[in-house]
Amino acid sequence: MGYKRKKSESELEPEIENDRKKPMMRKEEKEKEILPSTIKNKEKRSEVHAKLKHQKKLEKRKKAKARDAAEKRALELGEEPPPKMVPRTIENTREFDETVCKPDDEELFAGNDADEFGAILKRERTPKVLITTCRFNSSRGPAFISELLSVIPNAHYYKRGTYDLKKIVEYANNKDFTSLIVVHTNRREPDALLIIGLPEGPTAHFKLSKLVLRKDIKNHGNPTNHKPELVLNNFTTRLGHRIGRLIQSLFPQDPNFRGRRVVTFHNQRDFIFFRHHRYIFDSKESKQTDSKGKEAKDAKGEKASQERVITRLQECGPRFTLKLTSLQHGTFDSKGGEFEWVHKPEMDTSRRRFFL
Repeated sequence: MGYKRKKSESELEPEIENDRKKPMMRKEEKEKEILPSTIKNKEKRSEVHAKLKHQKKLEKRKKAKARDAAEKRALELGEEPPPKMVPRTIENTREFDETVCKPDDEELFAGNDADEFGAILKRERTPKVLITTCRFNSSRGPAFISELLSVIPNAHYYKRGTYDLKKIVEYANNKDFTSLIVVHTNRREPDALLIIGLPEGPTAHFKLSKLVLRKDIKNHGNPTNHKPELVLNNFTTRLGHRIGRLIQSLFPQDPNFRGRRVVTFHNQRDFIFFRHHRYIFDSKESKQTDSKGKEAKDAKGEKASQERVITRLQECGPRFTLKLTSLQHGTFDSKGGEFEWVHKPEMDTSRRRFFL
């Protein structure tokens, strides 16, 4: 019969220690594996979530400290600092588009001189805008139009009545209007904008959403009659450039900077966000201190103070979002019109594909 030798105490000690460590390791591994969403108990769930959040915060702080130390070391040694990490976003990972405008694109600049907006943008014509509604108006429509009138200088509102849109275009041409804006409403809410360049077009149809009127904006300001400064942001493609010039043709090209008014059209992922602000300059007194950190005093023995000017923005409203649905050659023609661009559902093949 085989005989098994009994292990001595010195040989058994490491095994006993390992057996003690195993439950501890299992417990830590379980805590790492457990997701807060799988825990039914609310208190335990919030406790695990707080732990995970704290761990992530510590890791982030550790990485930031290591990055700062590496930069400092590189500067001391006279080397180039390591490149900064750029976060991956949908915008900077967008699909390649051949129509993205380049600064040295001669064809684009030549087209700018010959397009429909050239006369206004060269200040040969003054923008004059006619604003009207669809045939069935709503309660919020007039309030939105009155705010549009305060945003766009030299804009005039005419009631639609029973007139056909082609007759309105003809009337606007005869009265030397440069643009026509039609506010479409559905279920008592403005839901679309039609912008027509006159006399030769083009016609852009936008879906309008997330409308917030001035009275609903907290701490809003009241705009003045000064001509606003226009900011167009992120219109990078040929189509985006064309839409940008159409929007630009609604506003005068000689803004009154003294009025401190700013109108912004910011394009992000083909959604055009509209904002209307005014600059506010506040003067604030700050105490002067000497080299020892004590309060400095002037010749009369009084506490010296310095005036600082703080700039901030105050929103005037309204606030809304536009999404281009179609761009048509010439003025509005629903039957025989030729479209430059039409958005179709099958075009949305990827979240990273943008057209403006």
